[in-house]
Amino acid sequence: MIHARFQLEHGAFSLDLDVQLPGRGVTALYGESGSGKTTCLRCIAGLEHPARGLLEVNGEVWQDSDRGVFVPPHRRALGYVFQEASLFAHLSVRANLAFGLKRIAAVQRRVDMDQATALLGIGHLLDRQPHNLSGGERQRVGIARALLTSPRLLLMDEPLAALDSRRKNEILPYLQRLHDELDIPILYVSHSQDEVARLADHIVLLDAGRALACGPIGQTLARLDLPLALGDDAGVVVQGRVSGYDPDYQLLTLTLPGSPLNVRVAHTALAVGQSLRFKVQARDVSLSLANDAQTSILNRLPVTVVSEMAADNAAHALIRLDAAGTPLLARITRYSRDQLKLHPGQALWAQIKAVAVLA
Repeated sequence: MIHARFQLEHGAFSLDLDVQLPGRGVTALYGESGSGKTTCLRCIAGLEHPARGLLEVNGEVWQDSDRGVFVPPHRRALGYVFQEASLFAHLSVRANLAFGLKRIAAVQRRVDMDQATALLGIGHLLDRQPHNLSGGERQRVGIARALLTSPRLLLMDEPLAALDSRRKNEILPYLQRLHDELDIPILYVSHSQDEVARLADHIVLLDAGRALACGPIGQTLARLDLPLALGDDAGVVVQGRVSGYDPDYQLLTLTLPGSPLNVRVAHTALAVGQSLRFKVQARDVSLSLANDAQTSILNRLPVTVVSEMAADNAAHALIRLDAAGTPLLARITRYSRDQLKLHPGQALWAQIKAVAVLA
């Protein structure tokens, strides 16, 4: 468990935060620019020294202003990954990694060179100089160097912000491997909901230095009382389990958690029983009073209307749905809402195109 409580004044900006976060997995600090994401990360790293603060990381107290405890940054067992990799230009990749490795005594090392290079897929880059690397390759080396300090906590401050979409897609699978294969909690700062949906288990929504919400990502993204639901990329994240594959049509069948309901997605083959996270955008969900099989839409799920909220577009409405325990969001026109006579408790069908499911 990570307990972070900070009160900090920076001119007109103030950070007033008190959150308890999981001690494992990926927690996203999410919000618009100026919401306090990076300031919070700097407080956790000890680069900011708030007058009032408490930071406990899995049983280790790094700050407690009431007791006069403040562990300096160089003594905090953490790795920090910035937007730019900031590699030593005069050193090879191997030497850059060795710099991270030598910061930790051999008996305390939890990540070795072979493991770090394999996780980030950089074994073939070890003898190159930083100027011969792409932006994505430099960032992967920077992450590996942070891992080689064997951190108790890994901080990542918008590590994909400086990359174009091609390089982002190149590096995201490696970040997912860190999530799946390392038992190191990660705090991940981003203002991209798609990144957060793909990587995070838990989310803290920040606004003007305060936490508007803090909780598991699946439930938090589905809340209509938060600004997350208003954006064009609003949607829900679901952790499905592979229950079948159609090789002729390259369609994967995923069973929803704790439910008999299935969703089919266009995807490569995966082993039955394997877990796979996917996102369903609110704009890709349509609603019907009947289960009409005469359609190209493969996913038709029985749902119940939970609640409704006005959207940021005056012509639209946001509808929260329950699919046998799995929350869904639908963005539809107010006209469609009225034609269907939607109301809480109503049973109907949610329709989702298989090509629209982001897995």
